[in-house]
Amino acid sequence: MTPTSTQATAATNDESGYVVTPPPVVSLPIVGSDLRFPVRRVYCVGRNYAAHAVEMGHDPDKEPPFFFQKNPDNLVVGEDTFEYPPASSDVHHEIEMVVALAKGGRDIPVENALDHVYGYAVALDMTRRDLQGEAKKLGRPWEVGKAFEKSAPCTPLVPASEIGHPAKGAVWLKVNGETRQNGDLEQLLWKVPEMISILSKLFTLQPGDVIMTGTPSGVGPVARGDHLHGHVDGVGDLRVTVA
Repeated sequence: MTPTSTQATAATNDESGYVVTPPPVVSLPIVGSDLRFPVRRVYCVGRNYAAHAVEMGHDPDKEPPFFFQKNPDNLVVGEDTFEYPPASSDVHHEIEMVVALAKGGRDIPVENALDHVYGYAVALDMTRRDLQGEAKKLGRPWEVGKAFEKSAPCTPLVPASEIGHPAKGAVWLKVNGETRQNGDLEQLLWKVPEMISILSKLFTLQPGDVIMTGTPSGVGPVARGDHLHGHVDGVGDLRVTVA
């Protein structure tokens, strides 16, 4: 691959043409296929279930959708453990459905938005709540709370061509067998087509973009040794142990 003129600012003897070794392409496996889905960006929708907005101290009736990002390499598939991250003593679980885009664009109409979806997965938006809370108080970005290494354990993608576009169905998370989060996709304040359409007015969406669609109420802390089991009807199950 050849760098653009804006990227290549120093001479190099590396055969790749880069001054350092390029990072690997982050990708997700696909159920029933040897092919993989390359990830470009990970968008996240904040407080997209009314009950979760309330438990976080907000009024969902007055709040327009808002977004933040995790890093592509925060996604982890196939590891059965989640390493408790440093710099925090209050790490929370947030179970979510993931939407993966096969097509991009700008100003995508709501009625055409689902045509851009490749498939769906189940993921955890693990959150260093203490660091996020401090960032909120100071009016700072959330990355230290949200976008740390391996903060998004994820299942393989299931193509929409096989399961359709889930609009209702249970979303839950159990910790050590006890249900902590329990919601339904039809409770999403901003539905998947609306999320895609609104995001496309803020960013130029591209194939490979991923959207984490928000979490039901019941988020809470995890501890080392906890077994987390997340589920989205029709999409899959995710199991990890906190180490």
